[in-house]
Amino acid sequence: MPPRIDILTPNDKPALLGVSTPEFISGCESALVQLGYVVHVAANQDDFQNRFRQISYHLIILEELFDCASAAENASLTSLQWMPMPLRRHATVILIGDQFQTMHTLQAYNQSVHAVVNPMEVISMLPQIIPKLVADNTQFLEMFRETQTRIAQGKV
Repeated sequence: MPPRIDILTPNDKPALLGVSTPEFISGCESALVQLGYVVHVAANQDDFQNRFRQISYHLIILEELFDCASAAENASLTSLQWMPMPLRRHATVILIGDQFQTMHTLQAYNQSVHAVVNPMEVISMLPQIIPKLVADNTQFLEMFRETQTRIAQGKV
C-alpha cells in the first residue's frame, strides 16, 4: 500500500509516530488528532528517517523498541540522538520505553529527548503531557529560533 500523502499548510502541526504496538498507534494518533496535529505513522526505521528528513515535524513520538528487538538496534533513535541540534531543534521528542519513569527529566536528558514515558501511562497521559512539553520546548528555544530567523533574513 503506498504511503498516504498529506498536503501540509504553514498552520499545520505535523507529528511523526515511530511506534510498533497497534494499541499505542491508535492511542497516540487519537490523542494527537484531538490536539490538532496532522499525524504521520512510520512503517519502519527507514520510513521514519526518510519522513524526518523531508518534513519539519513539531512533535515526534518514538518507541524505544520501534521496529527492532533491542534499544541498541533502534536506528531512528540513534540518528536523532547523534543529529546536530540545529537539525532537530524544531521537534519535541517523546520516547516510550519500559525502563522509563514518565516525565523523569534526567532519563530524558540521558536519552537526548524532551520527555520519556512509560508504556503503562502512554494512552492516559499523552493528552496532558504533550501541550506542556511543546510549550516548554517553545519557550526554551524561543531566542534560538528568533536568532535563526534574523540570520536567515540577513538582519544580524
